[in-house]
Amino acid sequence: MAADYYELLGVSRDASKEEIKRAYRRLARKYHPDVNKEEGAEERFKEINRAYEILSEPESRARYDRFGEAGVGSGAAAGAGYQDFATDMGGFADIFETIFSGFGGMGTGTSSRRRTGPTRGDDLRLDLKIGFQEAVFGGEKEISIPHLETCETCEGDGAKPGTGASTCSTCSGSGQVRRATRTPFGSFAQVSVCPACNGQGRVIEEKCETCGGAGRKQEKKKLKITIPPGVDNGTRLRVSQEGDAGLRGGSPGDLYVYLAVESHPEFKRDGLNILSEITVSYLQAILGCRLHVNTVDGEEELNIPAGTQPDTVLTLENKGVPKLGNPVSRGDHLITVHVEIPTRLNAKERELLEELAKIKGESTGKGGLEGFLGRVFGG
Repeated sequence: MAADYYELLGVSRDASKEEIKRAYRRLARKYHPDVNKEEGAEERFKEINRAYEILSEPESRARYDRFGEAGVGSGAAAGAGYQDFATDMGGFADIFETIFSGFGGMGTGTSSRRRTGPTRGDDLRLDLKIGFQEAVFGGEKEISIPHLETCETCEGDGAKPGTGASTCSTCSGSGQVRRATRTPFGSFAQVSVCPACNGQGRVIEEKCETCGGAGRKQEKKKLKITIPPGVDNGTRLRVSQEGDAGLRGGSPGDLYVYLAVESHPEFKRDGLNILSEITVSYLQAILGCRLHVNTVDGEEELNIPAGTQPDTVLTLENKGVPKLGNPVSRGDHLITVHVEIPTRLNAKERELLEELAKIKGESTGKGGLEGFLGRVFGG
C-alpha cells in the first residue's frame, strides 16, 4: 500500500503550498544521500521528492486528494504531474540550492566560479567620537587607520622582484577544481578552491620578502576627513578609496566613518533645535529683564518679558543646528525659564511683599507669604 504523501512530508491535508515547500526542504536536506548515509535514506529521499512533486502543484494535488495514488499513478497523469513540476524550475532550483548550501558549493559551478582577475579591496569601518560643537558646525578631523596597502616592493604582484608566476598546473589557471557527483537528479559538478594555488590560478616562483607573497601589507595611515555641519549620532561618512587595497590591481575599498557625538554640559539637541535652561529670580520674572545667555554661537541677549511664568519656553531663532547638506538653514535655540522663589526673606523684603499682597487683595494667612508667592507663580 502506497504511503500517504501528506504523512510523508509531515503536513496536514489542508497545508498551504508554502508549508509543503518548507517541509520538503527540511526533509530533503535530512535524507539526501550525499548527506545521510544511513540505510534506506535514498529510498526515503525518493519518496519525499515524489510527494512534493504531486502536492506542490494544484492540479496533481486535487487528483491525489480525490482519487489517491490512482489519480496520479497512471502514465498520463504522472506525465502531466512531472510536466507541471518541471515548469516550476525557479522554485526547484531554490530548494536544490538550499539543500546543498554548505556542502562544498555543489551545483553547476557557474555562479560560484572564483575570480582570478582584479578584485576590489574590502570596505573598512571606523567609529569616531566628536564634540558637540564639531557636530553643529563641522570641521576637519585627523584620524589614523590600520589598513592593507599595496606592497611597494612587488607592486602588488606577490612575487619577488626579478621573478614571476606560472599558471597553476592543477587547475590550469581557473583557480578551481571540480569533481562529478551523482544524485537522483543526475550528475552535478562539485566545485572547490584549488588547493595548489589557493584559488589564484597561478603559482609564484619566489614570494616577495616584504609581503610574503600576499601583494599587500598592513600599514597605519593618517587621514584628514571633513565633517560637514549638522551631523548627529550615527551619521555615516563615506571616504572613497581609503579602505583596503585591492588584489591583482583591483581598486581599493571605501572607508566608512560612523560618528558618535559627545554630550554637552549645558545644551541638548532635539533634531535641528538646541535646548537649554536658565533660572531667574521671582522679581526678574515679575518685572521682566534682559539677560545674556550662552548659545553655540557665543553669548546672546535674551529678553525675559514681564510676568514670565515658570517653565516658559523662549526662542532664539536661527541659533540651532544647521541642516545637514544645507547649512544656511538652521534650527532654533529653545530656552526653558525656571523661576526661583525664595524660601527665606529679610524684614524689608517681607514688608514690601506683604504690602503688594494687600494691593492685590491676597491674604497671606494660608501658607504665609511663601504661599502667596507660590500662587502668584502658579505653584
